[in-house]
Amino acid sequence: MTDQLTVSVLGTGIMGAAMARNLLRAGHTVHVWNRTRAKAEPLAADGAHLADEPAEAVGSADVVLTMLHDGAATLETMRRAAPALRPGTVWVQSTTAGLDGVAELAAFADGHGLLFYDAPVLGTRQPAEAGQLTVLAAGPAGGRDTATPVFDAVGARTVWTGEDGAAGSATRLKLVANSWVLAATAATGETLALAKALDVAPDAFFDLIAGGPLDMGYLRAKAGLILDGRLSPAQFAVTTAAKDARLIEQAGERHGVRLDVAAASAERLERAAGLGHGDEDMAAAYYASFDDGPTA
Repeated sequence: MTDQLTVSVLGTGIMGAAMARNLLRAGHTVHVWNRTRAKAEPLAADGAHLADEPAEAVGSADVVLTMLHDGAATLETMRRAAPALRPGTVWVQSTTAGLDGVAELAAFADGHGLLFYDAPVLGTRQPAEAGQLTVLAAGPAGGRDTATPVFDAVGARTVWTGEDGAAGSATRLKLVANSWVLAATAATGETLALAKALDVAPDAFFDLIAGGPLDMGYLRAKAGLILDGRLSPAQFAVTTAAKDARLIEQAGERHGVRLDVAAASAERLERAAGLGHGDEDMAAAYYASFDDGPTA
């Protein structure tokens, strides 16, 4: 086997499109499909082959890479691809699907003889476009020679968490990491909202914590998006973050842990989406603090 593969990318949103481009840059043959074809069409200029149906995209694939909104969308798409799937094909499943979702997807893979890799990624638009994602991966040793060139093309680091994708160890680690990301995002928005309400200049707060243990690059990055009005295009969209927050909350409930911050983050994100900010960066949860949706 050579390192040049035929990869089918199903889902070409913010993350999937960037991953497809990096696979092309690495010299792989890439077939792409997206539910809304217009989102996949720009990839043709980069050398990707566009498919009208999932089954058309996967027929010759060594690797199928899914990066869709959630587990349900992924399962529905793979069912549409099923007539053309070949036993032994590597399936790299990178959607954050949650614990129940991963179990359902792994069962589908088993039923169709696919080598299943639970492989969510850590990172947003910018690292995705730069091929600097962190891939969290679990899957059989026997297919890693095929999966690894894909991981190397889309990421700067691969963290292996186990050899059984169905066990969801990579997804579990992703949910833990995202719980921190979402908590920090919610705290950033609320801090800026309180500063606005109390007529405290944001710079006064940032100067107060500068260089100390309360300072952090992520706080400044997300605050900058809010204060500068740079919420579009999204690094990670409000609607997707809300979905992940609910998956985190559900995972906690399933294992007897109450996650109040995750639940509150989900509510804030859903409220921001209801105010018209669903396609903006998740930092737009800031607007959930105001009934009238003020400017930053």
